[in-house]
Amino acid sequence: MPENRTARGMRPYGWMLVLAAAVLLVDQLSKLWAVSALADGRTITVIPGVIELRLLLNSGAAFSIGEGVTWVFTLTTTAAVAGILYAGRRLHSPAWTVVLGGLLGGATSHLLDRLFRPPGFAQGHVVDFIGYGNLFVGNVADIALTLCCVLLMLLTLRGIPLGPVAEEGQPSS
Repeated sequence: MPENRTARGMRPYGWMLVLAAAVLLVDQLSKLWAVSALADGRTITVIPGVIELRLLLNSGAAFSIGEGVTWVFTLTTTAAVAGILYAGRRLHSPAWTVVLGGLLGGATSHLLDRLFRPPGFAQGHVVDFIGYGNLFVGNVADIALTLCCVLLMLLTLRGIPLGPVAEEGQPSS
C-alpha cells in the first residue's frame, strides 16, 4: 500500500483527525447538555454514591489545581495540541493512531473551553459534570485523555513505535 494508507484508503493521520473530531464533538455536545440541564444546581444520580451528574465550571486543572493560573493551562494545552499534530505525521501504528486521536480530541475540547467560555478569552472555565463520588468531577474529554494516557504508557512499555522503524543503516522517515 503506497504512502502508509489503510485498507480504507486513508492515512493514519486522517484517522487520528477523525477520532479527535469525534471525541471533540461528543465532549462539546455533552457539555452543552450539562450547561442547559444542570445550570440550576440540579443533580442527577446515575449510580448512588458512585456517579452523579452535577455542573462544575473548573478554572484549574485536574482536581481544580491551579485555579488562579488558567492562562497557563491555555498555553500548555495549545502546545500539547500542536505537539500531537506534529507527532501524528509519523503515525504508522493503529494503536498510536487511537492514542493520539483521543489525546488530540480531549485536549482540543479543553482548549476551546479555555479560549471561548466565560469569564473571558484564554481564561475560560472547563465544563465538568460527571461526578465520581466525592473524588472529582470530570467530563467526556477527561475520560478520553485518561484512557489514552494509560494506552500511551502501555505502548511505550511494550516498545511499540509511533512511526516506522529504521532498518539498520537507514534513516527513519
